[in-house]
Amino acid sequence: MGQVNTESETLFEVIRFVDLAGVLANAILGGVAARTARLDIVGFVVLAIMSGLGGGMIRDTLLQQGSPAALLDPAYLIIAILGGVIAFFVTFNGRWTRRVLLLLDAFAVGCWAAVGVQKALDAGLGWLPAILLGMITAVGGGMVRDIMLLKVPTIFGGNTLYATSALLASIEMVILSQLGFVAVGTGVAILSGAALSLLAKRYGWVLPTGYALRIPKPILLLNPRAWRQRRLDARNAHNGNFPDDPGASV
Repeated sequence: MGQVNTESETLFEVIRFVDLAGVLANAILGGVAARTARLDIVGFVVLAIMSGLGGGMIRDTLLQQGSPAALLDPAYLIIAILGGVIAFFVTFNGRWTRRVLLLLDAFAVGCWAAVGVQKALDAGLGWLPAILLGMITAVGGGMVRDIMLLKVPTIFGGNTLYATSALLASIEMVILSQLGFVAVGTGVAILSGAALSLLAKRYGWVLPTGYALRIPKPILLLNPRAWRQRRLDARNAHNGNFPDDPGASV
């Protein structure tokens, strides 16, 4: 029993570390967006908080299971604000800094999706709402950030497979959690979400945009003459008259 408790505590610490690292990375990304928009320090901090904590706060608000976790644990707000302040003073234009942020963000996608799914299941929701809340937890902060900047959220198009990674991680977490493997599901969700996010970024994988299939015009309804000719041809065929048949005169 003591070993099980130790393993659970270790898993909790790992999840918490990945969670907070993801908050920091996304808070810095929010600050980077604030710098691009030429905002002041208030804008940096607000976008950092929304980017790093927005998804979890939306999830907890929808679940109505008490106050959002980000408001109960001071570490979340402190780290989000810290990320905004760091982005205010430091420009993240270097290749290695971008890669570090990308790596932390990739691991956070699966972690946030897994946490969102498990919270939804613990609240008594079904598998489909659990997947939805898992995705909202993972991508909600970025959506809020983009909307505050009057931009179309990047997860709706023009970005690599970010929401798809959250969807994959959420589905895996639902299946494994329902089978009783919560710890395994969390680990699988984190790794698979990170792997798909990084591969998509590396190879430029994106989802297709809308197709342009055209519905053919109903010619017989729009052209009465064609409709009458079709009826005449059918009548001639029924009576055995084939005036246009080359073999009819033989």
